[in-house]
Amino acid sequence: MKRTRIKICGITRTSDALDAISLGVDALGFVFVKKSARCVTSDQCERIISQLPPFVQTVGLFMDATEEFVSTILQEVPLDLLQFHGAESPGYCEIWQKNYLKAIPMGNGNNPTEFVKKYTSASGFLMDSHMPGQLGGSGDVFDWSSIPVSFTEKPLILAGGLTAENVSEAIKQVKPYAVDVSSGVESKKGIKSIDKMRAFVEGVKIADEKK
Repeated sequence: MKRTRIKICGITRTSDALDAISLGVDALGFVFVKKSARCVTSDQCERIISQLPPFVQTVGLFMDATEEFVSTILQEVPLDLLQFHGAESPGYCEIWQKNYLKAIPMGNGNNPTEFVKKYTSASGFLMDSHMPGQLGGSGDVFDWSSIPVSFTEKPLILAGGLTAENVSEAIKQVKPYAVDVSSGVESKKGIKSIDKMRAFVEGVKIADEKK
């Protein structure tokens, strides 16, 4: 059985991070975008990461940040993977010589194959329901049928309005490498619910068992 990986984004508390890991989540996302309600400081993020066990991937989310800002964060926080949500160029994404994901805004009918052609160095692509220039985490779902059947050989991470109620169907339709959830497992912005996270993980397992 091919297992769908799970990333929970918008982590702001150590307790939420540890709860997610205890449920079998593969990766945790930390938002470094000041206008986001889920934004964390480098000190806050470093404290959370210092409490994590081995083999948990940490992902830093940025959007049109200055090179100086990203460099400062990377000097202070041990991030494994970068995730870019803005209009960053391929050259910009490659500066730090780290694996990165490029988010594709599916909120306005963008052609995702154009991103694949442009960001050839990306380790994978994250499809979210946001519009260009906006951040994810809105809780909105985009039309999954708009994803080309043979989208890319690189990992596809599906995001955008995923919840315990719809994640099984999302996996059935899209067959992504991983699913990414933020608002769908929250009690309020930036605060995760262990019950919602547990139900989400169970929804993924149910879908995987049917493959």
